[in-house]
Amino acid sequence: MDRTYDIVLVGATGFVGALTADYLARHVPDGCRWALAGRNAESLRALRNRLAESVPSAADVPLLHVDVHDPATVREAARSTRVLATTVGPYVQHGLGAVAACADAGTDYVDLTGEPEFVDTAYVRHHARALETGARLVHACGFDSVPHDLGVQFTVEQLPEGVPLRIDGFVRTNAAPSGGTLASTLTALSRGRQTIRAARERRQVEPWPSDRRISTPVGARFAPEVGAWALPLPTIDPQVVSRSAAALDSYGPDFRYRHFAAVRRLPVAIGAVAGVAGVAAVAQLPAARRWISGRLAP
Repeated sequence: MDRTYDIVLVGATGFVGALTADYLARHVPDGCRWALAGRNAESLRALRNRLAESVPSAADVPLLHVDVHDPATVREAARSTRVLATTVGPYVQHGLGAVAACADAGTDYVDLTGEPEFVDTAYVRHHARALETGARLVHACGFDSVPHDLGVQFTVEQLPEGVPLRIDGFVRTNAAPSGGTLASTLTALSRGRQTIRAARERRQVEPWPSDRRISTPVGARFAPEVGAWALPLPTIDPQVVSRSAAALDSYGPDFRYRHFAAVRRLPVAIGAVAGVAGVAAVAQLPAARRWISGRLAP
């Protein structure tokens, strides 16, 4: 595949995009041809200048104009690179064009989404085309869901083969989500019916092993093994883990994964449940959702 670039990063000037650009500037191997892409040329130049202050070689990184709502620019970027990485979310609103362009061009695609509706819709619409062209469409390449998916795989590799496996994952963090993550969460919570419909449509077309059982049940409990209350996390991670389980026979004939937030104090756990319920309720109100989104810090 003869392409101008090895990696094109779309959405490079956003909060997470800039972090990704900084990582690439510091860690790409010698000879890797990569480019920064976005809508605003001035912002791209400013980002490149900041990168060059600590990594002088970044001063030569090409800048590309790509607007995710301008299909021509997205197609041009997809055809020019071996890998297109995008940090532009909420993906259900801004991401399907890039998936389509990469599937058509045979370009590998990666994103940071945690939106089940987007992932399922992308599969239904573009998986078959990606198989034809050889494009690899890889979602959820951030905190959702790399540590959870690879953590479960590592655990499976330490356990006996060919037997039922029961794995619980616990998340404990004091990190704050970015504004983009909060915006994506609000969008996802406001689209419950669409999310259910997308999941149903995917189940109708996606092959699934008929001779193995894979489950991701939910339910709160006190978990003495970690000394905390375990609250089911409404994230995409169990879906990603279950798809890995379906793809790999090493997960055994009967695999179960449960995904929890670990909260030590019961009042905090109760408050967390109430908070999620409140945010979900607010997300149903377009005016409230717009008001919150407009005030999210990056």
